[in-house]
Amino acid sequence: MKKTAYKKLLITVIALGSWLVASSQQYPDSLLRYLEIAAKNNPTIQQKFTEYQAALQKIPQVGSLSDPELSIGVFLSPMELVSGNQVADIRLMQMFPWFGVLKSAKDEMSLMANAKFELFRDAGLQVFYDVQRAWYELFKVQKDISISEKNIEILKIIERLALVRFRAAPSVSTGPASSISSISSGSTQNNNSGSSEMPNMVGNKGSSGSVTSSQVSSSMQSGSMGSSSGNFGLADLYRIQMEAGEMENNIALLKNQRNTIIAQFNSYLNRPVASPVFTPETIATDSLGLSLIAISDSMLANNPMLGMLEYEKQSIDARKKMVSRMGYPMVGLGLNYSLINKNVMSISPMNGKDMIMPMVTVTLPIYRKKYNAMINEADLLMTATSQNYQATANSLQTEYYQAIQSYQDAQRRVKLYDNQYQLASKSLDLILKSFSVSASGLTDVLRVRQQTLDYELKQVEAVADFNTSIAWLKRLMAFSQIK
Repeated sequence: MKKTAYKKLLITVIALGSWLVASSQQYPDSLLRYLEIAAKNNPTIQQKFTEYQAALQKIPQVGSLSDPELSIGVFLSPMELVSGNQVADIRLMQMFPWFGVLKSAKDEMSLMANAKFELFRDAGLQVFYDVQRAWYELFKVQKDISISEKNIEILKIIERLALVRFRAAPSVSTGPASSISSISSGSTQNNNSGSSEMPNMVGNKGSSGSVTSSQVSSSMQSGSMGSSSGNFGLADLYRIQMEAGEMENNIALLKNQRNTIIAQFNSYLNRPVASPVFTPETIATDSLGLSLIAISDSMLANNPMLGMLEYEKQSIDARKKMVSRMGYPMVGLGLNYSLINKNVMSISPMNGKDMIMPMVTVTLPIYRKKYNAMINEADLLMTATSQNYQATANSLQTEYYQAIQSYQDAQRRVKLYDNQYQLASKSLDLILKSFSVSASGLTDVLRVRQQTLDYELKQVEAVADFNTSIAWLKRLMAFSQIK
């Protein structure tokens, strides 16, 4: 029974593992997954975190007492004393700073470490924003390529319709027919074909003696109509081929641009630059979830650069307290031990007894200029940090309004181009039907087709720009999808 249960469990585990592998292959990486990879592997984030860890190591360094001093003196010839002969002198001394100096030093380093942590946060937020911006830029390029390829197919449909109209054009000679076969095979010898037909027509007319003047006139008129219709059809086909050539060149440029963006994107994830990057066919518009006023308040309260400067101000204040207390005396406590041997000539009761002498040392900080300069330096650094804080807050406010402008502009464009694309698509369908029955010209078809292409691209760009502006605002208010 147990073996049967184990076999069933093993089969279940294997089946579950196979399903997970299949699911991972079926559903490629998402933007959230890329952000998680960047958070773990990006070298800039790792550097800032390592610097924060290094800053933490300074706290025990400044919070400890200075090393005690031990001095040993040995007499090469014992010093003769009344109570014996002194052989050696051993002294141990420990200096103690004024009360609160060590605590202020630890506070300063702790606050500086917190400032380093804020820099680490800022680096992470910037990398997350760069990853999202590059991903949305790649999405726009990918959609541009797919839309351009789809429009090349539309051009081929229009070319086939133009060929149908070209064949249906009235003609009295075989010139259009030869031109059709030349265009469909990719040749450009239409004008030569038309010019070779004209001598034949003249030669036939000259050899026929029964041809009247009215017949000649009507024949010339119909011939000229066929020639103009054929030339108009050839011009349409040439224009379609030029449009397709430009579209193919644009696709090649976009593919080169895509490779550059992929390389930049993979550099943020610290992986090979040629690694494939997944982008979906469509993306939904993101949501802020907060009012614009709340975003502004959150930005000033949570932005890591402002937090770093605030910690710097607090660390400078702790340094000022430390240097002001360093102007007070330092006290040293020590012990002096004298090693004495007996003197055979001495009759003193202290003969040969070692001497122990407690010691107290006090520094005299009478040179006040350096201490006053330290305090003035701290005051100036505090002022400079406050000015930097205000400048950074002003810069963030300006950047906030730029992000709001981008957000609102993209929001309007999403609504506009969605509606415009729907109307242009309907217009293209109608004009293609009209073109197939020769009710409209190629110029109108190409113009509406270009409008449809432009609106579809602008719609994609508007959604990507809208999500990028939201990522920008979240970066300003220090909001991250990675916890």
